[in-house]
Amino acid sequence: MRRFVAILVVSSIVLSGCSRLRDSRINPGNWFGGGSSQPAVTNGSEANPLIPKQTRIRRKDKRKIYRGTPVDQVTSVQVEPTTSGAIIRVSGVSLQQGAHDVRLTSENDGEPIGGVLTLRLRALQPTNTPQGQARQRTLHAGRFVSNNDLALTNTIRVIGARNEITARP
Repeated sequence: MRRFVAILVVSSIVLSGCSRLRDSRINPGNWFGGGSSQPAVTNGSEANPLIPKQTRIRRKDKRKIYRGTPVDQVTSVQVEPTTSGAIIRVSGVSLQQGAHDVRLTSENDGEPIGGVLTLRLRALQPTNTPQGQARQRTLHAGRFVSNNDLALTNTIRVIGARNEITARP
């Protein structure tokens, strides 16, 4: 055992000494010739060979039509002021479980008409899921409204399938 430890200590000292002699023939790293680096040859343009020429990132199509249907009931509307406008937080209850992609949509691009900002609470709702309890069907959505739009708004109206709720900013 003492011989093994002695050989291990001597070999580690010898190998650590190779770092001082990095350009000499004693260093085993130099036994097979040194490599040289050259710049990569490109087709006239600077390109990273690790980045593919065609990206496979798929972005959402902005022209895609949202197919959400109105949520059954709107339960609450809260207007929370911020420094640059307000956040409209809406809660609602759908008819069945599994509703997703909840949005507050506006037919007039979010512009208030006659001082009333009208929004609809919509979601993608499946038709083949169980009804479940009301807390399992509760949905939440939010929308930011700028100070410029709030200056023209007296009332915020959120419409569901069976009711609507109004709030003042």
